Amino acid sequence: MWIVFLAAVFAAMPLSHAVQANETSYTPVPYEEIGSILSHHVQQSDRVSMEVIGQSALGHDLYEVVISEPGVDLEEVKAMRKEMLQNPGKIREWIDQNPDFKVPLMINGSIHGNEYPGVDAILKLIERFAYQHDETTKRILQHNVLVFNVVVNPDGRILGTRQNGNGFDINRDHVTLSQPEAVANVDLITEWNPMVHLDLHGFVKRSDDYPGLIEPCTIPHNPNYEYDLFIAFALDQAEAMEAELVANKENFETDLYRNMKGTHIPYRDAEDGWDDYPPIFTPMYAMHHGVYGYTLETPTNSVDGVEWHYNAVMGALKFATDHKVEMTRNQLEIFRRGVEFDHVYHEEGFFPKAYVLPVDPVDPTATVKAVKALLRHDVDVMEAEEAFTVDGKTYGRGTYVVKLDQAKRSLANTLLWDGEDISDQAGAMYDISAWNLPDLWGFEAIPTHDTIDVPLKEVENVETEGALVGEGPYEIPNSSVGAVALVNQIMSANFSVYRGGNGHYYVEGDGRDALRRIVQQSGITLHTKAIPDDAEALDAVNVAILDDGGQHGTRTALKQLGFNVTEIEPSEITERGLDDVDVLVVNGSGQHRSAAYRERIHAFLSNGGKYVAIGAGASGVAVDLGLTDTTVHTAGRSGRDSNGVVHVHYRDTSLTAGYGERDVGFVYNPVWYTDIEDDRVVASYADQDFFKAGFWKNSEVAAGQPVIIKGHHPGVTLIGLEVGFRAHPEYLYRLLSNVIYPGRETVLTTADGTKERVARFKRDGELKNDEVARSLMTHLTAVARYEEEGVADKVVKHMHGFKRLLEHQRENGWITEKAYTVLKGDADSLIAKWDR
Repeated sequence: MWIVFLAAVFAAMPLSHAVQANETSYTPVPYEEIGSILSHHVQQSDRVSMEVIGQSALGHDLYEVVISEPGVDLEEVKAMRKEMLQNPGKIREWIDQNPDFKVPLMINGSIHGNEYPGVDAILKLIERFAYQHDETTKRILQHNVLVFNVVVNPDGRILGTRQNGNGFDINRDHVTLSQPEAVANVDLITEWNPMVHLDLHGFVKRSDDYPGLIEPCTIPHNPNYEYDLFIAFALDQAEAMEAELVANKENFETDLYRNMKGTHIPYRDAEDGWDDYPPIFTPMYAMHHGVYGYTLETPTNSVDGVEWHYNAVMGALKFATDHKVEMTRNQLEIFRRGVEFDHVYHEEGFFPKAYVLPVDPVDPTATVKAVKALLRHDVDVMEAEEAFTVDGKTYGRGTYVVKLDQAKRSLANTLLWDGEDISDQAGAMYDISAWNLPDLWGFEAIPTHDTIDVPLKEVENVETEGALVGEGPYEIPNSSVGAVALVNQIMSANFSVYRGGNGHYYVEGDGRDALRRIVQQSGITLHTKAIPDDAEALDAVNVAILDDGGQHGTRTALKQLGFNVTEIEPSEITERGLDDVDVLVVNGSGQHRSAAYRERIHAFLSNGGKYVAIGAGASGVAVDLGLTDTTVHTAGRSGRDSNGVVHVHYRDTSLTAGYGERDVGFVYNPVWYTDIEDDRVVASYADQDFFKAGFWKNSEVAAGQPVIIKGHHPGVTLIGLEVGFRAHPEYLYRLLSNVIYPGRETVLTTADGTKERVARFKRDGELKNDEVARSLMTHLTAVARYEEEGVADKVVKHMHGFKRLLEHQRENGWITEKAYTVLKGDADSLIAKWDR
């Protein structure tokens, strides 16, 4: 039942396939019509039900369609799938005696919005199974319930983009759950616990003979899977899909499809590069629920592309129907291994017996978020009803415990484990190789191989409430995203907030009732502490982020921290400048390196603005703009090749407040800096064993190298870590707030460091002769001595003299503009540092 639409409706839809002479023109069904199409099927067919399961980022409905034989109790089907998790042995006996049971099979339509054929194929499948009475249709419905997430990404379908309306790739968000579409998708998986999950994508054409792609995947496989049970049927089902395509190739319109011999199956046809390691993609995520998960990549954006998906799905449905009992038995064995903590495929000790999640009594927000996420992922979480001791450490009542004698231990462990260095397991990776929730969300998850002997109760939901202790003033610890968001919320309510040299925040006790209401909602407990003598009052900050193609995770991070963020185009900076901006965050490269743009940025810094460059592209632009002289290094052929969790040495500055001397970071297309003087370095990769988990060949080349540095101007900061990556590493977000709200000790410049720069400028010919260099060195030697003695007034006096000397040399043409700008910035930094 296809509805004909006017071609003008589709004019805005980008098409990636040139229509051949013998092919019907392809106009995807517009999202706006899909709701009425589905409602029509519900009215006309007693097999079809529909539910709106949520809204997209831009507020568009997400549709679930379920097709089953009339009279089937769908809640009973769901209940049976839930019982499989709790009592797999019992259900195995039951299905042996009741082979007519029904299993849910789930199909997702176009999680990438501009991969249109997936949705259109689903509409065609819904139409078939709503009305047809052929033997194949009846047999599939006799044994299965078909669950369709019809349009996973309405925003992208409407806008013609891969991402949703927030700019996020939903197929990278199933662990983080930052986007509503991913949340709805996960909820659907945990509601039905399907046997098979098919995710419809495009467009892959490795060869004309074998166009398209059907998983399973190449190595490395995530070690948390019960992979032996998955692959027992996964490859056979993929080849059944391939066979269905070939058997129906005469029904296609173009030669590419009519001449195909098969399709590309990575597990069978490739060595590496299309792996199932990270749980961020829908099928890989579903596999941790014991599901046979597949990505299907149609070759082209065309009518034949729709038909390819349709036939591939039919092949999967036929195979699943024919092997329903055996495939279900394998699922039950996955769950049995979990429930009984049985190690078959895994080495003994791979899974700890449990993870202990302590609760910080002051700021529990990161742990609470983690527990809520685990519950949403259908992971069982328990709470200790008494204090207990394990591995020689005592934990209080209320400590959370995730035991791994549960059906979904695979998912629980992959979310909570440290991860591993897999750099030697493959030649290339498709995407990220580490996603460590405890490290990157900032909570403790302590594995134990001992038995936890304490009464535990099941956690169903988590609610926390903050409190004020004492009469004030109160300390707000610089400990989490929630704490910084609380600071900004309190400031917006017109309370005065101070930041101490220790990096923590303070608020007076005045207006305590109003303050208490705000704090209660935060979940953080504030204790009375005196405001340090070195604390400085904070002002509201206008933060802008450059809208130049950089990732949207950083924008989200800033908003979650509570900052009001304005996106600004490079052309706006060139035309109007940054007079109303305090901090400019750059997280991309863009094409904005003109002389006019450069002039605007330097004027912004001269007026006290702050410039934050994140990642390789932004760091390279900072060099081009003359904001630093460093050499920027990157690893990997592309961003997805090298990535992971790293150990970082954070120096003791206000930029790194709240982080330990040896703490963690996250890299994606890793960045490090060389040719930078020591007094510009804020943080470096650790010297030894710095690469903790992920994929990064030859990572040792970056050991000990700087990864956060200051530029020539004290307002310039370059961050090589991916602090906002896909809205995931929340533990690193506070590096942004530390830059935005810095303390005076953020100025790292020293006289000795400036002497190094003078020596470099002399070698590079930036100074006219030795006498020019000698006169500068004389001033700086004196200043270095006064710094060592702590004589602030003499440091300031001599640096003012140094500035006058620089001006004299510049007027006489004895020093280049570059050397003058850098050294004058050093002088201003030293004066600001010591003039208190």
